[in-house]
Amino acid sequence: MPTIPLSPRVPRPRIRWRRSVDKLTAPQLAHVREAYTGIQAIGDDRGYQHHAGVHGLPLPIYCQHTIGQQFANLFLPWHRAYLYFFERALRDRVPTLAQPWWDWTAPAPTNAAIPSAYADRQAGGAANPLYSVRINAQAMNQAKQSGINLPPTTRRQPGLPGTALPTADEVAQLLAIGDYFTFSNQLEDLHGAVHVYVGGDTGHMSQVPLAAYDPIFWAHHAMIDRIWRMWQLRHPSPSFTADYLNTALPPFSLTVAQTLDVGAMGYDYAAGTTSVRVSG
Repeated sequence: MPTIPLSPRVPRPRIRWRRSVDKLTAPQLAHVREAYTGIQAIGDDRGYQHHAGVHGLPLPIYCQHTIGQQFANLFLPWHRAYLYFFERALRDRVPTLAQPWWDWTAPAPTNAAIPSAYADRQAGGAANPLYSVRINAQAMNQAKQSGINLPPTTRRQPGLPGTALPTADEVAQLLAIGDYFTFSNQLEDLHGAVHVYVGGDTGHMSQVPLAAYDPIFWAHHAMIDRIWRMWQLRHPSPSFTADYLNTALPPFSLTVAQTLDVGAMGYDYAAGTTSVRVSG
């Protein structure tokens, strides 16, 4: 199959830096909470319920996950587009905001490794919008019809026996993989382990149709996107078929090719505890 080189498709906007949630200053974290509080209060397609529902219920389900060897993997570009448009919705509330990421390779010693920004029920004397969200009735009714029996308010059951967060060594092994699709499939496996660790047996993060309603979903997927960005720095010249690059990512008005350059999308990742050597 013919391949085509990668190149930016749009002029580069000003870069917004996504930061580790554990590295945020108090004012920065307050801005994140302000944005989430604002978006959770909106009932139309600008609001939290709409964006969370794009990943699963209510139908139709749009999220792209690999099933066996079926098709070329869209897991990474689809979720990058998803996070990009969600972050834009947050910036409608707080214009300077960038979605933080959760470095689950460096877990905190408390809260079963859930960052306190997400584990605390209260923040500043009010309910913490990063702790839990009440899910709309339509999604919950469809979940019940499909056999998912969970309460309408998101909850977590982190750290059950048999679950574990990925380690920095596991991420380093992924970053050494030269083939994009092998890397993507193995990163998707680590991603799934985090969902199961957080959700446990009775938490929403363990159920794909409802996972995006839990606010920690977005910090987790920012970490996944960050690891892909780190892989891109180490492997800067992969080749993809034209068919793959031109694949649309519904419901978003982007193709795979338009997700490959985070600079063209207007963001990048600030340094954190997981590092990558980009030369040699």
